[in-house]
Amino acid sequence: MKELVYLPDVVTLELCESTCNGCGMCVKVCPHEVFELSGKKAHIINRDYCMECGACALNCQVKAISVKSGVGCAAGIISGILSNSEPTCGCSQSNSTCC
Repeated sequence: MKELVYLPDVVTLELCESTCNGCGMCVKVCPHEVFELSGKKAHIINRDYCMECGACALNCQVKAISVKSGVGCAAGIISGILSNSEPTCGCSQSNSTCC
């Protein structure tokens, strides 16, 4: 199900790989194949595929995943409308406190 990018760089998805226990539940429940398991840990392979449904965070037993369900794309679209520009959350990739 690749290539379903909604808006680049607006997703609120975060994964703490050091907390991850490698159960693989995020891989099982993610409808857009955002995660993969390797080295007994989950890894985000493309954040922009995330639609922020929250299934991964709800099913993570060790709370290694966080996502604000639904806010990334909405914030990007609203920001674009207000600034009369392309949809974006207005932050750079180097900004770790984005969105």
